[in-house]
Amino acid sequence: MHDCRRTRLTYLLALDQGTSSSRSIVFDAQGQVVAMAQREFRQIYPQPGWVEHDPNEIWESQLATAREALARAGLAGRDIGTRVKAVGITNQRETTVVWRRQSGQPIYNAIVWQDRRGEPLCAQLREQGHADAIAHSTGLRVDAYFSATKLRWILDHVKGAHIAAAQGELAFGTIDSWLIWKLTGGRVHATDVSNASRTMMFDIRHNVWDHELLKILHLPDSLLPQVHPSSHRYGECDPDFLGAPLVIAGVAGDQQSALFGQACFKAGMAKNTYGTGCFMLMHTGAEFGVSKHGLITTAAAQPTAAAQYALEGSVFIGGAVVQWLRDGLKVIADSGSVQALAESVPDSGGVLFVPAFTGLGAPYWDAQARGAIVGLTRGSTVAHIARAALESIAFQSAALLTAMSHDAAPVTELRVDGGACVNNLLMQFQADLLGIPVVRPKVIETTALGAAYLAGLATGVYSGLDEIAAQWGEERRFMPTLSRERAAERMALWEQAVRQARTA
Repeated sequence: MHDCRRTRLTYLLALDQGTSSSRSIVFDAQGQVVAMAQREFRQIYPQPGWVEHDPNEIWESQLATAREALARAGLAGRDIGTRVKAVGITNQRETTVVWRRQSGQPIYNAIVWQDRRGEPLCAQLREQGHADAIAHSTGLRVDAYFSATKLRWILDHVKGAHIAAAQGELAFGTIDSWLIWKLTGGRVHATDVSNASRTMMFDIRHNVWDHELLKILHLPDSLLPQVHPSSHRYGECDPDFLGAPLVIAGVAGDQQSALFGQACFKAGMAKNTYGTGCFMLMHTGAEFGVSKHGLITTAAAQPTAAAQYALEGSVFIGGAVVQWLRDGLKVIADSGSVQALAESVPDSGGVLFVPAFTGLGAPYWDAQARGAIVGLTRGSTVAHIARAALESIAFQSAALLTAMSHDAAPVTELRVDGGACVNNLLMQFQADLLGIPVVRPKVIETTALGAAYLAGLATGVYSGLDEIAAQWGEERRFMPTLSRERAAERMALWEQAVRQARTA
């Protein structure tokens, strides 16, 4: 065990760079939040289906929140260098930045993970018969979601970019690489395996860039960052930025970081993050396998050089369905009041809501599906629709876990995090559908916590995974109350509603 007095004075700084805001959180060595700061930044929509961010705005907002969080924690001057042991970075994944190595200036806006402009190139790759080879190397489907086609688009559309790339003058990175480059004053161009695994250019069986895929995509390897384990000493921050040369020692994509923050270190352990969308990951250990049921195989956050994998499924519209009730239908004044409206009726009255506003993600993968509300009668009210909307989040997540159990061993409990996990009605219904306990942790900032833990492992704050696992604690456990037969009937009705949404 560590000396308690020492660890009380030990802090870790987590930079949590998200899609709509940059956050920084100071944690103590016990994994408790000490201070937090957050800033939103612009979303840029040049045309339908395109989403961009200004990379310099991301950097400035992230640096500002880091300084603010340290100040709120009462850390300044010498304290920062002696008491903050390391910096961890977690980030929106797949979002793509290309910058000039000499000046450090981006050549184009960051193309965001939600952006669909790479679809024509994806269609071409599928037509040319590359889909199976890409799946067996990267674990991914050929999709514009991932970084590769975003990178190609930038090189194709910025004048002189292909020549500059061929001459080694440009650097590519996901947001973690961009922040590492900026924090180290351009000394370090690196990423971790979990972020590299989301680029559609990385061989996750061997943890190396796939040179055959790079040739197919016409991308020079001089663009690419070095890849390290998620817990690793990447380099030191320039002291001008945070007041001391703090070491960057943990890096992971947001969903893999949340899996780590939930202490899901062993095969068969799973978490679901209930945010705007829902992201479910199940740790699958050291064995690589391609999903046969519509899921993605991805690199889990890796504490060492040893490969670790996870199955992942994405629900495109999770908490966003509640925002639609507020902003679209205008039946609630704020998102927090949806539970009271939904609880004003005993059930959904046979109403089912498939929120396929932007198509359906895993395990269906149907971009053409559209939203549908079915089962309406004269007796249906907005309360029934609100309840059906909440239940849709659980139905979609249950479909993901069912697919996972077909690909790997059944999950015995589901750990949950993200904003919507505070909704007790939703969590209870989730447990009822799944037939397993749904467990909410005491600390729900698990994405940032995962990055802090990875940084703490690399710098000796923690002796190993057992010490971190012992810190994880549950706040509430939701036990299933629905019979398996009734749950199966509910899921069958859901799948029937999905079929209607797919043929609408």
